[in-house]
Amino acid sequence: MQAQIQALLAAMGGATGGAERGTAEVSRGYQMEVAKPAIFSGEAGKVGGFVTACRLYLRTKMREATVEEQVFWVLSHVQGGSADVWKKNVMEELESGEIEYETAEELLTTLKKEFGRGEEESVKAAELRKLEQGGRTMEEFVQEFKRAARGSGYERRPLVEEFKRGMNRGIRRKLMEAENPPASIEQ
Repeated sequence: MQAQIQALLAAMGGATGGAERGTAEVSRGYQMEVAKPAIFSGEAGKVGGFVTACRLYLRTKMREATVEEQVFWVLSHVQGGSADVWKKNVMEELESGEIEYETAEELLTTLKKEFGRGEEESVKAAELRKLEQGGRTMEEFVQEFKRAARGSGYERRPLVEEFKRGMNRGIRRKLMEAENPPASIEQ
């Protein structure tokens, strides 16, 4: 399995991973440098960047490569940590014919689903923490907050606290001074 990857890498010019730069002819006839993706070891917070870097490289440098070459090239950049076990399973499934990718994009989608579970939630949570009412009406803020809250992992009391934090100070003060302060976003 590793021998196949090494042979493919040698055929493509000896890629060794990291943030190396390479040049190749692009359809317009000029040389363009594109960074190769850093090695991906399975960290959820890095899968999005890895997938984006792979897409960019595949589209600019490997347009003419077969799907199999593209898939093995991506897999050659998946090394270490929990990603090694995943890669081994994928390689075995490819070699046995259990799976076959029609495009390298299918592999990247699978990889993102496998390792990106927490990434979307953390991005949504960060968006929610930055959200402020500003010049919006309360109705507009509520709708924007509900959109940002979906998939953020925030629920109940922490969600209400983030909502209060994002409200304009004057409205927040009036709500807290109310005889029966609201205990939920709906209230």
